[in-house]
Amino acid sequence: MTLERAFDEVYTKFKLHFYQAVFGKFECREATLTTVETFCMETILALDEPTISEFSGMMKISTPNAAYKINNLVQKGYLEKIQSETDRREYHLRPTQKYFDYYSIVSSYRKDVMGRIRERFSPEDVDKLTEMLTVISRELMTELDLHRED
Repeated sequence: MTLERAFDEVYTKFKLHFYQAVFGKFECREATLTTVETFCMETILALDEPTISEFSGMMKISTPNAAYKINNLVQKGYLEKIQSETDRREYHLRPTQKYFDYYSIVSSYRKDVMGRIRERFSPEDVDKLTEMLTVISRELMTELDLHRED
């Protein structure tokens, strides 16, 4: 198997599991997020409390369009706007516990797979995989800087 094929299989399985979880919520009538709103929340979570401007810039949509989507998410209780302490005109977007409860179904699969990796591979191999993924994210995928340190 080639590197490209192996990567595509892993990436596709994560995406498909995410879609199953999201659409499964619709089947049970528990979900109140639309598919687009789910993508918006995924982006806000990835950006780690962005401003409305940062969110609209990442999504490449107008600020009024972003504000409309954000207000809907606030009304549904999945998002809160936190006023910036340094610039009182700015608001940071923070997912609520309601969203984290919704998201836990999706994130639990990632945790399961990480557990399986730790069981299957040696600590040295896990460390090497961690190192490789870190380099890929920070050095080879510089188009998307998520501002995460750890």
